[in-house]
Amino acid sequence: MRLQAKSATLFIAIGLALYAALFYAADRLVYRTGKSNPLYKIAVAEPTHFDWVILDASHAMPLDFADFNGFMEKETGLHIVNLASPGSGPLYNRFVFEQFLTKHRTRNLLYIVDSFAFYHVTWNEERFTDAKLLGRTPFDAAIASRLLSYCLNEGVDFRALLDYVTGFSKINNRARFERDIWEGEKQFGRVFRPSPAMTKSRISYLYPKLPTPAGLARYLEVFDGLVALAQQQGVHVLVIKVPVPPDFRGQIPNESEFDAALSGLLARRQIAFLDLSAELPEPRFYFDTDHLNRAGVTELFEKHLKTILLATSVRQ
Repeated sequence: MRLQAKSATLFIAIGLALYAALFYAADRLVYRTGKSNPLYKIAVAEPTHFDWVILDASHAMPLDFADFNGFMEKETGLHIVNLASPGSGPLYNRFVFEQFLTKHRTRNLLYIVDSFAFYHVTWNEERFTDAKLLGRTPFDAAIASRLLSYCLNEGVDFRALLDYVTGFSKINNRARFERDIWEGEKQFGRVFRPSPAMTKSRISYLYPKLPTPAGLARYLEVFDGLVALAQQQGVHVLVIKVPVPPDFRGQIPNESEFDAALSGLLARRQIAFLDLSAELPEPRFYFDTDHLNRAGVTELFEKHLKTILLATSVRQ
Protein backbone atom coordinates (compact mmCIF):
# COMPACT_ATOMS: atom_id res chain seq x y z
CA MET A 1 0.00 0.00 0.00
CA ARG A 2 2.83 2.35 0.94
CA LEU A 3 4.66 1.46 -2.29
CA GLN A 4 1.56 2.25 -4.34
CA ALA A 5 1.24 5.64 -2.61
CA LYS A 6 4.87 6.43 -3.37
CA SER A 7 4.40 5.40 -7.00
CA ALA A 8 1.32 7.60 -7.33
CA THR A 9 3.13 10.54 -5.75
CA LEU A 10 6.10 10.07 -8.08
CA PHE A 11 3.79 9.81 -11.09
CA ILE A 12 2.04 13.06 -10.11
CA ALA A 13 5.35 14.82 -9.47
CA ILE A 14 6.68 13.79 -12.88
CA GLY A 15 3.46 14.93 -14.53
CA LEU A 16 3.58 18.31 -12.81
CA ALA A 17 7.25 18.74 -13.72
CA LEU A 18 6.52 17.98 -17.37
CA TYR A 19 3.60 20.41 -17.38
CA ALA A 20 5.75 23.10 -15.77
CA ALA A 21 8.40 22.60 -18.44
CA LEU A 22 5.76 22.79 -21.15
CA PHE A 23 4.34 25.97 -19.58
CA TYR A 24 7.79 27.54 -19.44
CA ALA A 25 8.55 26.63 -23.06
CA ALA A 26 5.22 28.01 -24.27
CA ASP A 27 5.77 31.25 -22.35
CA ARG A 28 9.27 31.67 -23.77
CA LEU A 29 7.85 31.14 -27.25
CA VAL A 30 5.53 34.11 -26.69
CA TYR A 31 8.63 36.30 -26.52
CA ARG A 32 10.04 34.82 -29.73
CA THR A 33 6.86 35.27 -31.78
CA GLY A 34 5.27 38.27 -30.06
CA LYS A 35 4.32 41.51 -31.76
CA SER A 36 0.80 42.92 -31.42
CA ASN A 37 -0.36 41.77 -27.96
CA PRO A 38 -0.36 44.90 -25.75
CA LEU A 39 0.85 43.09 -22.61
CA TYR A 40 3.71 41.60 -24.59
CA LYS A 41 4.66 45.10 -25.77
CA ILE A 42 4.73 46.29 -22.17
CA ALA A 43 6.91 43.35 -21.13
CA VAL A 44 9.56 44.02 -23.80
CA ALA A 45 9.40 47.84 -23.94
CA GLU A 46 12.90 49.21 -23.49
CA PRO A 47 12.29 52.87 -22.60
CA THR A 48 11.08 53.42 -19.07
CA HIS A 49 9.47 56.73 -19.99
CA PHE A 50 7.31 57.37 -23.05
CA ASP A 51 5.93 60.55 -24.51
CA TRP A 52 2.72 58.89 -25.70
CA VAL A 53 0.70 55.76 -25.02
CA ILE A 54 -2.03 54.96 -27.54
CA LEU A 55 -5.06 52.92 -26.47
CA ASP A 56 -8.19 51.70 -28.27
CA ALA A 57 -9.56 48.74 -30.18
CA SER A 58 -8.60 47.92 -33.77
CA HIS A 59 -9.03 51.41 -35.27
CA ALA A 60 -5.84 52.52 -33.51
CA MET A 61 -3.87 49.45 -34.55
CA PRO A 62 -2.91 50.59 -38.09
CA LEU A 63 -0.78 53.29 -36.46
CA ASP A 64 1.49 50.42 -35.39
CA PHE A 65 1.28 48.29 -38.54
CA ALA A 66 4.49 47.45 -40.38
CA ASP A 67 6.99 50.23 -39.62
CA PHE A 68 4.52 53.05 -39.05
CA ASN A 69 5.06 53.56 -35.31
CA GLY A 70 8.79 53.84 -36.00
CA PHE A 71 8.04 56.33 -38.75
CA MET A 72 6.00 58.49 -36.35
CA GLU A 73 8.79 58.36 -33.77
CA LYS A 74 11.36 59.39 -36.37
CA GLU A 75 9.22 62.26 -37.65
CA THR A 76 8.44 63.61 -34.16
CA GLY A 77 11.46 62.59 -32.09
CA LEU A 78 9.03 61.16 -29.51
CA HIS A 79 8.79 57.76 -27.82
CA ILE A 80 5.40 56.24 -28.67
CA VAL A 81 3.93 52.87 -27.71
CA ASN A 82 0.66 51.62 -29.19
CA LEU A 83 -1.19 49.32 -26.78
CA ALA A 84 -4.39 48.93 -28.80
CA SER A 85 -5.81 45.47 -29.48
CA PRO A 86 -8.73 44.23 -31.57
CA GLY A 87 -12.19 44.44 -30.04
CA SER A 88 -10.98 45.91 -26.75
CA GLY A 89 -13.27 48.18 -24.77
CA PRO A 90 -12.43 50.50 -21.88
CA LEU A 91 -12.35 47.71 -19.26
CA TYR A 92 -9.58 45.78 -21.01
CA ASN A 93 -7.81 49.03 -21.94
CA ARG A 94 -7.83 50.11 -18.30
CA PHE A 95 -6.35 46.74 -17.33
CA VAL A 96 -3.58 47.20 -19.90
CA PHE A 97 -2.84 50.76 -18.80
CA GLU A 98 -2.62 49.69 -15.16
CA GLN A 99 -0.07 47.05 -16.14
CA PHE A 100 1.88 49.62 -18.15
CA LEU A 101 2.13 51.85 -15.09
CA THR A 102 3.70 49.08 -12.99
CA LYS A 103 6.95 49.38 -14.98
CA HIS A 104 6.74 52.48 -17.16
CA ARG A 105 5.60 56.08 -17.27
CA THR A 106 4.15 58.29 -19.99
CA ARG A 107 3.60 62.01 -20.35
CA ASN A 108 0.52 61.66 -22.54
CA LEU A 109 -2.30 59.23 -23.28
CA LEU A 110 -4.04 59.24 -26.66
CA TYR A 111 -7.33 57.37 -26.48
CA ILE A 112 -8.85 56.66 -29.89
CA VAL A 113 -12.47 56.12 -29.03
CA ASP A 114 -14.95 53.74 -30.70
CA SER A 115 -18.55 53.78 -29.52
CA PHE A 116 -19.14 50.05 -30.10
CA ALA A 117 -16.72 49.25 -27.28
CA PHE A 118 -18.86 51.15 -24.74
CA TYR A 119 -22.02 49.08 -24.92
CA HIS A 120 -21.46 45.37 -24.48
CA VAL A 121 -19.65 42.75 -22.40
CA THR A 122 -18.35 41.21 -25.65
CA TRP A 123 -15.77 43.98 -25.92
CA ASN A 124 -15.07 44.28 -22.21
CA GLU A 125 -15.45 41.47 -19.64
CA GLU A 126 -15.42 38.78 -22.33
CA ARG A 127 -12.18 40.03 -23.88
CA PHE A 128 -10.31 38.66 -20.88
CA THR A 129 -11.33 35.09 -21.77
CA ASP A 130 -10.31 35.37 -25.43
CA ALA A 131 -7.95 32.49 -26.22
CA LYS A 132 -6.02 34.47 -28.83
CA LEU A 133 -5.21 37.23 -26.33
CA LEU A 134 -4.39 34.81 -23.52
CA GLY A 135 -2.27 32.67 -25.80
CA ARG A 136 -0.02 35.62 -26.59
CA THR A 137 0.14 37.20 -23.12
CA PRO A 138 3.44 36.54 -21.31
CA PHE A 139 3.21 35.34 -17.73
CA ASP A 140 3.71 37.98 -15.06
CA ALA A 141 2.72 37.68 -11.41
CA ALA A 142 1.46 41.27 -11.51
CA ILE A 143 -0.89 40.41 -14.38
CA ALA A 144 -2.15 37.34 -12.53
CA SER A 145 -2.79 39.38 -9.38
CA ARG A 146 -4.59 42.12 -11.30
CA LEU A 147 -6.65 39.55 -13.20
CA LEU A 148 -7.75 38.03 -9.88
CA SER A 149 -8.87 41.48 -8.76
CA TYR A 150 -10.86 41.96 -11.97
CA CYS A 151 -12.51 38.58 -11.46
CA LEU A 152 -13.49 39.52 -7.91
CA ASN A 153 -14.53 43.11 -8.56
CA GLU A 154 -15.23 43.70 -12.25
CA GLY A 155 -17.28 40.70 -13.34
CA VAL A 156 -14.53 38.97 -15.33
CA ASP A 157 -15.02 35.21 -15.58
CA PHE A 158 -12.69 33.24 -13.27
CA ARG A 159 -11.95 30.98 -16.22
CA ALA A 160 -9.79 33.79 -17.60
CA LEU A 161 -7.57 33.61 -14.50
CA LEU A 162 -7.50 29.81 -14.57
CA ASP A 163 -6.53 29.81 -18.24
CA TYR A 164 -3.82 32.40 -17.66
CA VAL A 165 -2.12 30.79 -14.64
CA THR A 166 -2.22 27.30 -16.19
CA GLY A 167 -1.13 28.52 -19.63
CA PHE A 168 -3.89 26.47 -21.28
CA SER A 169 -4.43 28.75 -24.29
CA LYS A 170 -0.70 29.32 -24.62
CA ILE A 171 0.15 25.62 -24.63
CA ASN A 172 -2.73 24.78 -26.98
CA ASN A 173 -2.16 27.64 -29.41
CA ARG A 174 -2.01 26.03 -32.87
CA ALA A 175 -0.41 29.17 -34.29
CA ARG A 176 2.25 29.24 -31.56
CA PHE A 177 5.15 29.27 -34.05
CA GLU A 178 3.65 32.04 -36.19
CA ARG A 179 4.33 35.73 -35.61
CA ASP A 180 1.61 37.44 -33.58
CA ILE A 181 0.32 39.70 -36.33
CA TRP A 182 -3.31 40.76 -36.49
CA GLU A 183 -4.91 39.72 -39.78
CA GLY A 184 -5.60 43.36 -40.67
CA GLU A 185 -1.88 44.13 -40.85
CA LYS A 186 -1.52 41.76 -43.78
CA GLN A 187 -3.94 44.00 -45.73
CA PHE A 188 -2.28 47.28 -44.77
CA GLY A 189 -1.32 48.16 -48.35
CA ARG A 190 -4.69 47.19 -49.81
CA VAL A 191 -7.38 49.56 -51.12
CA PHE A 192 -10.89 48.43 -50.27
CA ARG A 193 -13.71 48.42 -52.80
CA PRO A 194 -16.84 49.70 -50.98
CA SER A 195 -19.47 47.04 -50.31
CA PRO A 196 -22.80 47.95 -48.66
CA ALA A 197 -23.36 44.32 -47.69
CA MET A 198 -19.96 44.05 -45.98
CA THR A 199 -20.48 47.35 -44.19
CA LYS A 200 -23.87 46.24 -42.88
CA SER A 201 -22.37 42.94 -41.72
CA ARG A 202 -19.53 44.74 -39.96
CA ILE A 203 -21.93 47.06 -38.12
CA SER A 204 -23.99 44.05 -37.01
CA TYR A 205 -20.84 42.39 -35.68
CA LEU A 206 -19.68 45.44 -33.72
CA TYR A 207 -23.15 46.18 -32.35
CA PRO A 208 -24.59 42.70 -31.66
CA LYS A 209 -27.39 44.26 -29.66
CA LEU A 210 -29.08 47.65 -29.85
CA PRO A 211 -27.11 50.11 -27.69
CA THR A 212 -28.68 50.72 -24.28
CA PRO A 213 -28.28 53.63 -21.83
CA ALA A 214 -27.37 51.15 -19.08
CA GLY A 215 -24.53 49.65 -21.09
CA LEU A 216 -23.20 53.06 -22.01
CA ALA A 217 -23.37 54.26 -18.40
CA ARG A 218 -21.47 51.18 -17.21
CA TYR A 219 -18.56 51.54 -19.61
CA LEU A 220 -18.40 55.32 -19.47
CA GLU A 221 -17.86 54.85 -15.73
CA VAL A 222 -15.06 52.38 -16.47
CA PHE A 223 -13.55 54.83 -18.95
CA ASP A 224 -13.81 57.61 -16.40
CA GLY A 225 -11.82 55.41 -14.02
CA LEU A 226 -9.10 54.99 -16.64
CA VAL A 227 -8.97 58.75 -17.21
CA ALA A 228 -8.89 59.43 -13.46
CA LEU A 229 -5.99 57.00 -13.07
CA ALA A 230 -4.06 58.77 -15.83
CA GLN A 231 -4.68 62.21 -14.37
CA GLN A 232 -3.65 61.03 -10.90
CA GLN A 233 -0.32 60.02 -12.44
CA GLY A 234 0.08 63.45 -14.05
CA VAL A 235 -0.64 62.10 -17.53
CA HIS A 236 -2.20 64.46 -20.07
CA VAL A 237 -5.15 62.76 -21.83
CA LEU A 238 -6.43 63.45 -25.34
CA VAL A 239 -9.42 61.65 -26.88
CA ILE A 240 -10.02 61.49 -30.61
CA LYS A 241 -12.04 59.65 -33.21
CA VAL A 242 -10.12 58.55 -36.27
CA PRO A 243 -11.59 58.69 -39.79
CA VAL A 244 -13.98 56.02 -41.04
CA PRO A 245 -15.78 55.86 -44.40
CA PRO A 246 -19.04 57.85 -44.64
CA ASP A 247 -21.21 54.78 -45.39
CA PHE A 248 -19.85 53.08 -42.27
CA ARG A 249 -20.21 56.18 -40.11
CA GLY A 250 -23.77 56.71 -41.29
CA GLN A 251 -24.86 53.28 -40.02
CA ILE A 252 -23.43 53.53 -36.50
CA PRO A 253 -26.42 53.39 -34.10
CA ASN A 254 -27.01 56.08 -31.46
CA GLU A 255 -23.76 57.89 -32.32
CA SER A 256 -25.03 61.39 -31.52
CA GLU A 257 -26.17 60.20 -28.08
CA PHE A 258 -22.79 58.59 -27.50
CA ASP A 259 -20.93 61.73 -28.54
CA ALA A 260 -23.02 63.86 -26.20
CA ALA A 261 -22.45 61.55 -23.22
CA LEU A 262 -18.73 61.23 -23.91
CA SER A 263 -18.31 64.98 -24.44
CA GLY A 264 -20.01 65.67 -21.12
CA LEU A 265 -17.67 63.31 -19.27
CA LEU A 266 -14.58 64.75 -20.95
CA ALA A 267 -15.68 68.32 -20.28
CA ARG A 268 -15.95 67.54 -16.57
CA ARG A 269 -12.43 66.15 -16.69
CA GLN A 270 -11.21 69.11 -18.82
CA ILE A 271 -10.06 66.77 -21.57
CA ALA A 272 -10.06 67.74 -25.25
CA PHE A 273 -12.15 65.66 -27.65
CA LEU A 274 -11.29 65.83 -31.34
CA ASP A 275 -13.68 64.19 -33.81
CA LEU A 276 -11.80 63.37 -37.03
CA SER A 277 -14.22 60.66 -38.14
CA ALA A 278 -15.31 62.55 -41.28
CA GLU A 279 -11.85 63.69 -42.34
CA LEU A 280 -10.94 61.05 -44.96
CA PRO A 281 -14.08 60.08 -46.89
CA GLU A 282 -12.39 58.56 -49.95
CA PRO A 283 -12.25 54.73 -50.27
CA ARG A 284 -8.56 54.88 -51.22
CA PHE A 285 -7.67 55.48 -47.57
CA TYR A 286 -9.11 52.17 -46.23
CA PHE A 287 -8.17 48.51 -46.48
CA ASP A 288 -11.60 47.25 -45.38
CA THR A 289 -14.98 48.61 -44.27
CA ASP A 290 -13.56 50.84 -41.51
CA HIS A 291 -9.78 50.57 -41.03
CA LEU A 292 -7.23 52.99 -42.43
CA ASN A 293 -4.63 51.57 -44.83
CA ARG A 294 -1.06 52.85 -45.17
CA ALA A 295 -2.15 55.79 -47.31
CA GLY A 296 -4.86 56.59 -44.77
CA VAL A 297 -2.67 56.61 -41.67
CA THR A 298 -0.02 58.58 -43.55
CA GLU A 299 -2.60 61.20 -44.48
CA LEU A 300 -3.98 61.26 -40.93
CA PHE A 301 -0.50 61.65 -39.49
CA GLU A 302 0.62 64.38 -41.87
CA LYS A 303 -2.62 66.40 -41.66
CA HIS A 304 -3.49 66.03 -38.00
CA LEU A 305 -1.65 63.58 -35.77
CA LYS A 306 1.88 64.91 -36.18
CA THR A 307 0.79 68.39 -35.11
CA ILE A 308 -1.24 66.99 -32.20
CA LEU A 309 1.60 64.85 -30.88
CA LEU A 310 4.22 67.59 -31.17
CA ALA A 311 2.07 70.49 -29.95
CA THR A 312 0.95 68.68 -26.81
CA SER A 313 4.50 67.53 -26.02
CA VAL A 314 5.94 71.04 -26.48
CA ARG A 315 3.39 72.56 -24.07
CA GLN A 316 4.48 70.27 -21.25
